[in-house]
Parts: sequence; structure tokens; C-alpha cells
Amino acid sequence: MKKKKIVFVVPDMVGGGTEKVVTLLANEYVSRGIPVGIVTYGGNEYAYELDKRVEKYCAAPKSNGNIWIRLKRFQNMRVYFKKNKGCKIFSFSTIGTGFVVLSTLFMKRDMLVSERTDPQTCDHKLYRNFFYHFAKVLVCQTEDAVKCFPVSLQKKACVIGNPVSNEIADVYLGERKKEIVTVGRLQPVKNQKMLLDAFADFYKEHSDYTLHIFGKGILEDELKKQAQQLGLQEQIVFEGFAKNVDRRIKKSNIFVLCSNYEGVSNSMVEAMALGLPIIATDCPIGGCKSYIENEKNGLLIPVGDKVALVKALKRIAENDDFAAVLSKNAIKVREDYSIKKIGDLMLRAANYVV
Repeated sequence: MKKKKIVFVVPDMVGGGTEKVVTLLANEYVSRGIPVGIVTYGGNEYAYELDKRVEKYCAAPKSNGNIWIRLKRFQNMRVYFKKNKGCKIFSFSTIGTGFVVLSTLFMKRDMLVSERTDPQTCDHKLYRNFFYHFAKVLVCQTEDAVKCFPVSLQKKACVIGNPVSNEIADVYLGERKKEIVTVGRLQPVKNQKMLLDAFADFYKEHSDYTLHIFGKGILEDELKKQAQQLGLQEQIVFEGFAKNVDRRIKKSNIFVLCSNYEGVSNSMVEAMALGLPIIATDCPIGGCKSYIENEKNGLLIPVGDKVALVKALKRIAENDDFAAVLSKNAIKVREDYSIKKIGDLMLRAANYVV
């Protein structure tokens, strides 16, 4: 019996959390002999290494408001889905879900939608809720996220966390470098500004530490200027985007996530799997607290609380035994959220019969 094709729909595949999860799931499924395609509608750039057996289809480049590109996008998506009748659609995009529905009008569709961020922050809730109703199942990352949707959508919702790659670097057991690291797009929601300010206070008593920021984004120049104003341009290192970030940070001493809101941070989950002591904000929609049990496998701090962040940094830096306990317990996410387990849960949610 021929296995049904799974088709992921995303805007593009540039570096980011959603793109990383899609890459992991796509690679996992083709390794099981399941046909997989990825449809992008805003570019054809792929940041992460994808199995050659995964089909790539770009429906259109970025439209930048061009009506003709938008119309061509719908036409191309419709042609693709006609060619792949009976496929299971995994939409990992709010806007893209609407595109799928419109491009498959009067066609049978079997769609799962995965909500990738805090639903409360969505700027087009009416659009989202309307088109999400066409999905057979809605996958959220946390229970808090489910509660943000209308009751009619909650009834078809389930909770599935983010996976850990089975190719992630091994846990480092030696003496860790006096490095604080953070990974993520440089944008306001990630609140790296607070991290820089907190590091400046922390550095007064721990001048042997450096801060390493992995990622790119609209705030890069502003953050670099802030580092200069703090007089720490040598101690705060902007590493840019790194495909092999797990291998770059595995020996670091502390991982920090300062987000104002977040779905589930892939970089945080990977840092836990590497055994890094974690400090994260207890931000909406509960992604951090769904992985971190405070003081057991990481530290949770209030959103926007610089003082709490400085205290947490000092607590880990000054207590090796406590850091070792956090590290040992954090590693358990490797098994609890393995790509095999998460892959199985997604297939079950989509009622995919192997």
C-alpha cells in the first residue's frame, strides 16, 4: 500500500524555530519511507540541511505587495495540490492556512494546522479563526495556547511540544567555558536588550565571563550600539546565524531566553538537551514552564525583570553544584521530546495510517 504524502506549508525556510521543526519532521518522515514535500510561498531559501528525498516546491517569491505575484502564488499552489490529491497537509503558518484553503476550493483537503506562536499576539484573529475551522485538527504547543482559541477550535485541538533532533551534539561533561549564550532572532519580542543590561550588571562581579548572541534580525545594529554604550563591545560577541549552533554552545556555562512571549523556543529545548543550565522568562503562552520545572532543570524568572535575571546569572555562576543539578535534569528532554516521539504524535493527531 502506497503511503500518503505529507506536505508542509510554510512562508519560507530561512533560519527560525518553525523552519527547524519542519526540517526535523520532514527528515524523520522520509527516513520512515513516508513521501514528504515542502511548499513555500515567500521564497525558496533553506537554512537547515534537508534530506534530498524531501521535495521542495516554491509557489512564489516574496510578493512585497505585488498583486500578480500573489495571484500566481494561488495558481501555483492549486496546481501543486491537484497534482498531489489525497496528501496530508501540515500547515505551519497562519497566513499560509488561508492560502491552502483558497487554493484548494472545491477540492478535498485533509489539513492539520500547527500554531507556532502566542495566539494572543495575532494581528488577524478573525482571519485565523475562520480559516483554522477548515482544518481537521489544530496542534498547539501548550495548554495555555489552546485556551486562547474559540471553543469550536478548542474541541479539535491537541498539545504537542517541539522535538529534539537525534543528531544534536553530545552532552559535554568537561569544565564549561565562562560564556553566557542566547540564540534567536534579534527582534523586540526576544528582549535581548534586557539581557545586555543584565550582563553589564553581572559583569561587574564576574569579569571573566563573555556574552555570545547567536542570530540575526532588525535589532542587530541597535544591540551592537547598546554594547558599545555599555563599554562591553569586546565582551559581548555577536555571532550571527549558525547552522551548527548546538556544537558552538555545547561547552558554554549558561543559556538565557528573555522573550516577552514565545511558543516553545527550539533553542531553549536544544540547550537543555545539551545540558546547559537554563534561565528563561515565564512568558506567555507557557512554553518555557511546560519544559522547565523551576529550580530542578532550569530557572524561570518574570518577564522583563532584569534584577531577577542578574540574580539568576549569579546563582548559577557562583554555585557549581547547583548548576550541575540543573544540567543533569535538563538532559532528560532528549528522551521526553525525541524526534521519534514527536513525529509519532503528529502522525497520530493527523490520523495518518502508516
